[in-house]
Amino acid sequence: MSLNKKIISLLKRKKLKLAIAESCTGGMLSSAITSVKGASKVFSMGLVTYSNQSKISILKVPKKIIQKHGAVSVQCCLSMINNLSKISKSKVCVSITGIAGPKGGTKLKPVGLVYIGVKNGNKVIVSKNHFKNNGRTSIQKASIKKAQNLLIKLIK
Repeated sequence: MSLNKKIISLLKRKKLKLAIAESCTGGMLSSAITSVKGASKVFSMGLVTYSNQSKISILKVPKKIIQKHGAVSVQCCLSMINNLSKISKSKVCVSITGIAGPKGGTKLKPVGLVYIGVKNGNKVIVSKNHFKNNGRTSIQKASIKKAQNLLIKLIK
C-alpha cells in the first residue's frame, strides 16, 4: 500500500480531517494525498503559502517571527501549523517550509534545509531536515516522503 493510501486509510479509520500548508514543496504533498480515491472524505484543505507575505496574511504567521528567525525556521513552521489548525478546524495538520534551491541557501541555512511540522490534536512534531542537494525536485520529493512518514507515525 502506498504511503498516501495508508494516510487516507488511517485518517478515515480514526475519523480525522487533514489540512496542509506548503511552501518549498509547492503543493506536491496536497497533490499526492488528493490523488488517492476517497481523499475528499478526510482532506479539508491545502494551502501553498510560498511567499513571506502569504504566510503572514493567510496563515497569520507574525511578521516578527519572519523578521527575527526567517521563513525557514522552527518558529515559522510551528506558527504555520498552529494557525492552519485554527483556520482549517482540522485535527491533523502538516506544514512544510524550506529551501529547495537551486539557489537561496546560506551558510546558516543551506539549500536542502527543510522544516516539517506535523500536528495531531495537541501532539506536535517539528522535524529539522538537511536533505542532500541533488536538485530542487529531489529535495521536494525527500520532503514529501519525510512528511508522509511523520504523518503516519503521528496518526497511528
